[in-house]
Amino acid sequence: RGGNIRPLSLPAHEAVQVATWDLLSKQLGLPLWRVLGGDRAPRVAAYASGLDFHLSDDDFCALFGTADEQGYSAFKIKVGHPVFERDLHRLELLSRTVRKGAQIMVDANEAWGAKEASVKIHAMRDAGFPLLWVEDPILRHDFDGLRLLRQTTPFTMINAGEYLDASGKLALMQAGATDILNVHGQISDVMRVAWVASELGLPVSLGNTFLEVGAHLAAALPNVTWLEYSFQNLDQLVEQPIGIVDGHVVLPDRPGHGLALRDQVRRGDLHQP
Repeated sequence: RGGNIRPLSLPAHEAVQVATWDLLSKQLGLPLWRVLGGDRAPRVAAYASGLDFHLSDDDFCALFGTADEQGYSAFKIKVGHPVFERDLHRLELLSRTVRKGAQIMVDANEAWGAKEASVKIHAMRDAGFPLLWVEDPILRHDFDGLRLLRQTTPFTMINAGEYLDASGKLALMQAGATDILNVHGQISDVMRVAWVASELGLPVSLGNTFLEVGAHLAAALPNVTWLEYSFQNLDQLVEQPIGIVDGHVVLPDRPGHGLALRDQVRRGDLHQP
């Protein structure tokens, strides 16, 4: 996880929530995942997410090869290129780079229309690439299109909701428009929406959160199947990053979220090797 660090900040309202929950947990002398209601072993399955659309083929293979060596057994890549053969090419590269039998997900970031998505998802399957899920294949509010995809691609799951606020996520679930709900963001909103999903029997995936604070939420919820880990070189900001062992996030027992900024980061010296 080398490389230079680029400054990254949370939205103010989200930062306030993280700080408030962290302070409460420290006052109670408990890790955040426990305060949020977690009572099981704090270990959550994680998938390696490349944020890889811009990478060259060599860098793409190096990134996912490193993730495979670190013990990940599930991998998500970006698709939705204007030239569809490039998406298939990347899937082929991934299959040759990571372990046999790995779980593969793709994320189109709303690049397709509903019928186009159905055609391309079938083409990926027919080319020999079974997918655990397809994330955000079409526009976030196209609930009719998402329902259509669920019906026409029964061999994979549709993962949606990342770009919707709490009320939008509730509407998405009420519309029966996703197989997996993608949540991340404000702690209180995530917990409320994810518990509704649990009541509906809908699994949840927890998307990227700053310095993996979201791992605490994943450990506290009953229906989180996967936690996203992207290689953003941010671990160097803190003294003790949240640990990842054999493709699983292992939560700390330290009070609060357990993350303390390193001295040089506090001084503003962000470019550390």
